[in-house]
Amino acid sequence: MKDRYYFENSLWSQGFTRVMGLDEVGRGCLCGPVVAAGVILKPGEMLDSRVADSKTIDLKVREILAIEIKSKALFWAINECSALEIDRLNILKASMRAMFKCTEEKEARPDYLLVDGNRFTSTVIPHSCIVKGDDRSASIAAASILAKVYRDQLMTRLHDEYPQYGWDKNVGYPTKKHFEALHKFGYTKYHRKSFSLRTVKSFSDVISGRY
Repeated sequence: MKDRYYFENSLWSQGFTRVMGLDEVGRGCLCGPVVAAGVILKPGEMLDSRVADSKTIDLKVREILAIEIKSKALFWAINECSALEIDRLNILKASMRAMFKCTEEKEARPDYLLVDGNRFTSTVIPHSCIVKGDDRSASIAAASILAKVYRDQLMTRLHDEYPQYGWDKNVGYPTKKHFEALHKFGYTKYHRKSFSLRTVKSFSDVISGRY
């Protein structure tokens, strides 16, 4: 069985007491914000064993786990960068900015960061970047769940405003329906203008990443 507390236990044993796991969702979307969450677990706190990479967990289970994470965590925060910020900064910088916002929350006070991925922004807080951290660290996995539940619910609400794009199902990711609606109806105020339809000739361009 995978030990998702290896990093946390190591840091707790060294005296760190506010280890924050950080993750983001929505980098590959065509619209909506990129959303990040930060979670600080109580030293020694064990979450439900189903806490893992949010993408591998059923919707209803994610929502149940999100409630548990919020109730058990010493601290949690959710922040976002809008489509406008993404267009201004680029998606990578916006993703890191959304995560960094979590560390700046007044009550956060993290003494160590566990960050999903292979890079992070400059900070005086000691940190480690962990590739596929959302499946290797309980704190990061918890953050991935909170971020995904929040963003999916947001995009479902925005679907009521623009139902033709199918955001209740694709939550802003490139799908055939989303792609076809973009060509038929154009951009909304929630779309990232750094994604250009002029460079896309077919749906296969979207799903292959050639845009």
